[in-house]
Amino acid sequence: MEWRKSSRSGNATDCVELRQDLNAVRDSKRPGVSLPVSRGAIHDLIAKIVR
Repeated sequence: MEWRKSSRSGNATDCVELRQDLNAVRDSKRPGVSLPVSRGAIHDLIAKIVR
């Protein structure tokens, strides 16, 4: 599965990455460990950030 980080992160290595299917997040410094999350939780988080 592909992981994505914000385009604003540039070449930074300390980022939160989001799995392409929106079902997990991970710390780019520890790519072997991910946190499963629901799509609804991701959508709620993004909505709160954008406000």
